[in-house]
Amino acid sequence: MNWETLLLFCSATAALAISPGPDNIYVLVQSLVNGRRKALSVVLGLMTGCIIHTSLLAFGVSAIIKANETLFFGIKILGALYLLFLAYKVYNSDGNISVDTENSESKTTKQLFIQGFFMNVLNPKVTIFFLAFFPSFLFSETLNTVIQFYVLGGLFILVSFVIFSAIALLAASIRQYLLANKNAGFVFKWLQIIVFVGIAIFILL
Repeated sequence: MNWETLLLFCSATAALAISPGPDNIYVLVQSLVNGRRKALSVVLGLMTGCIIHTSLLAFGVSAIIKANETLFFGIKILGALYLLFLAYKVYNSDGNISVDTENSESKTTKQLFIQGFFMNVLNPKVTIFFLAFFPSFLFSETLNTVIQFYVLGGLFILVSFVIFSAIALLAASIRQYLLANKNAGFVFKWLQIIVFVGIAIFILL
C-alpha cells in the first residue's frame, strides 16, 4: 500500500475543497442566510451524492481495468487533458469571488439536503472530474480496485466534509475575509490552477 499516494490525494482534495467553487460558495451563502444547521444539511446532501459518483466509478472503471489495461491508460491520459482544460478555464476566469445572499430562499433542512444531493448527483461535471481525478491515485498492487476506489471516495468525502463544514461554521468570518482581502480571489484562482496542472503532470508521469 502506497501511503504517499493517499497523502497526495488528500492534499489535492483539500486544496480543491478550499478553493471557491459553486458548491462551497452555495454552502457559505446558505450558512449566512439560513444558519449553520441548514448549511450543514447542504454539505451532507453534497457528500451523499459523492457516494453515487464513487460507486459508478468503482464498478465502471474496475471493469475496464480488468478488460483492457491499454484502454484504462487511455482514460488516464484523457483525465490529464481534462484537468489541463480545467486549469485553462480557471486561468481565463477573472478570479472574482461573488457571495450573493440577496436571492437565496429560505428552505427546510430536508429540502436543503435533497437540493445538495441532486446538485451533486445530476452534475455530469462531477462524474467527469471523478473519472479524471481518481484512477491515477490507485494505491495498491494487491487490493481489489473496487475497494481502492471506495477508499479514495471515502477520503474525498471525509476531507471535503470537514472543509465544507468549516466553511458553514465560519461563514461570517470567511465572508469578512473575502470582502477585506481583494487578492483572495487571485490566490485561490492560482491555487486551483496549480492543483489541476500538478495532478495532470502526476497522471502523465
